[in-house]
Amino acid sequence: MAAPLVDRFLKLMQERGASDLHLSVGRAPIFRLSGLMEPIRYRVLTDADYVRLIQPIVPAALWEEFGSAGDIDFAYEVPGLARFRVNLFKQERGLGAVFRIIPTKLMTLDQLGLPPAVRKVVDFRAGLVLVTGPTGSGKSTTLSAIINEMNHRRSLHIVTIEDPIEFVHPNRNSLISQREVGPHTRAFSPAVRAAVREDPDVILVGEMRDAETIEMALSAAETGLLVFATLHTNSAAKAIDRIISVFPTGRQESVRGSLAIGLECVIAQQLLARKGEGGRTAAIEVLFGSTALSTTIREGKTHQVNGLIQMGKNAGMVAMDDALRALVESDQVDSLHALEKAIDKDTFRKWLEARGATVPADVPS
Repeated sequence: MAAPLVDRFLKLMQERGASDLHLSVGRAPIFRLSGLMEPIRYRVLTDADYVRLIQPIVPAALWEEFGSAGDIDFAYEVPGLARFRVNLFKQERGLGAVFRIIPTKLMTLDQLGLPPAVRKVVDFRAGLVLVTGPTGSGKSTTLSAIINEMNHRRSLHIVTIEDPIEFVHPNRNSLISQREVGPHTRAFSPAVRAAVREDPDVILVGEMRDAETIEMALSAAETGLLVFATLHTNSAAKAIDRIISVFPTGRQESVRGSLAIGLECVIAQQLLARKGEGGRTAAIEVLFGSTALSTTIREGKTHQVNGLIQMGKNAGMVAMDDALRALVESDQVDSLHALEKAIDKDTFRKWLEARGATVPADVPS
């Protein structure tokens, strides 16, 4: 049986070192290389091209769901090449698809170059650990490295709930049960509720998308389980605010209380293009739980979180803007690109100017 036509693009994608392949009716295919969109020399795709490329790799039930719902997610594997996270969607100009490569090799914490303090998380016994960042910032890769390390060093039952499953973990010292939204469970919140009854030590929630899922995750952490989850924010303070803001005003005080008790760590990350050699590197913020953090959360003073990180440097805490400064000082990233990612842009701009950098007026401030 001939390989699906789309496999040719996916093989080229890996050869070129691209992270994503975009297929969109009315445009030629596009790769994302080192964070930039680069068109492929190919004809403009028609509706017929799209169906010919995509339908053969989509399970029949999912293709039918795509027709009615307008978007679906699933994982696709090219044997001997790689696994891909796939999103199909409808848009104004026609049908679209994005393939994101999922490395088949599980990375270690050292290989990812994560701050040494992140290794502490591997030994946590309970509480909530958030890994946050924009789409495509490597949250899943960081979580997979943490789970991989736990799998080798500890004897645990780890339940993951993902959409879709990206990194497949073999059972080592731990038993790992990986569930995918769609094939194995209808949504995150009921899967988290069920996971608590499955004798877990660790639960990984691929994404906390709604109040019910967040509530389940917080409850699981409060009962003595270790819960990992992701959010789409670029700093620890914003992650805390995001969780609380999901709930109606009347419930926010209660949620603050739960979060104050359960939050043990936030790892926030952003990817930046690496200078010269290509590829990307991560700026990573690390916040650990403490009595002071609990008080800050209860009192709704998340603007003080960065100050807590500064005071916690000896414990391995790192502020996002300090991580960005380190990348600029080591000449790994462009200073203006770092400024675009900075949390406190005014202070970061002044720091750059003090170093002699010329900062154009049109750079965000």
